[in-house]
Amino acid sequence: MTHAFGSLDELGDGYGFRKIRAPLGVTAFGVNAIVMPPGGQGIHHYHDTQDELYFVHQGHARFEVEGDVHELGPGGLCHVESTAPRRFSNVGDGDLVVLIVGGKGGYVERDGQLVDPADLEKRQRFGTTGDAS
Repeated sequence: MTHAFGSLDELGDGYGFRKIRAPLGVTAFGVNAIVMPPGGQGIHHYHDTQDELYFVHQGHARFEVEGDVHELGPGGLCHVESTAPRRFSNVGDGDLVVLIVGGKGGYVERDGQLVDPADLEKRQRFGTTGDAS
């Protein structure tokens, strides 16, 4: 299959991990979400080879990375290289939802191609206005 759709609600109930990779058939990188209750503490960990990108979808997270502490709200991003010790916790009053993407091997450069070459002007406009119409 070339694509799949889903939602975090379909992938689990309650708090903890939502495994995304296998249910959606992702093979090029790791991807999970974590739903954490108010006051919830993450696990201090690192990886041998996989960098991680954290995206705060909902709530407020405190990230601790190699002694650096930073709080992020909805839309916040945190990149951590593989071997750097890290942990995040919920410091908000509501649930925390964080999407985590992991991978190794580096960037594959810009390889997007237009299906219809006539859309070139739309793509250029979208890059500056956010509107492809």
